[in-house]
Amino acid sequence: MYDSDKRKLLSALSHGAIFFSTTFVSVGVPIALLFLSDDPVVKENAKESINFHFNVWFYGLIIAVLLVISFGLLFPLAGLGYLLHWGLTIWAIASVFSNPDTPFRYPFIFRIL
Repeated sequence: MYDSDKRKLLSALSHGAIFFSTTFVSVGVPIALLFLSDDPVVKENAKESINFHFNVWFYGLIIAVLLVISFGLLFPLAGLGYLLHWGLTIWAIASVFSNPDTPFRYPFIFRIL
């Protein structure tokens, strides 16, 4: 049996790491948790967080290209991207606190891991 409080904390830390920054530094937390934790739910949450990081970077690149092409006219698209990114992350953290025994799955993302 795994410690529920530790599972909640590590799973929330894995998903919340994206709040540190959207650079490559923030993906280090879930990668470290993936290799250091022996809890299968924490490992699944870490994998999902890594996949979400990849999606944020991919869609951020697409939005950036669209902003350049449109000379900034599509700037509201960037705001929508941030709202979606932050909203999904907050939902993930709330989910792991309310249901710590089930890994959170982000909707509508591609999964590499």
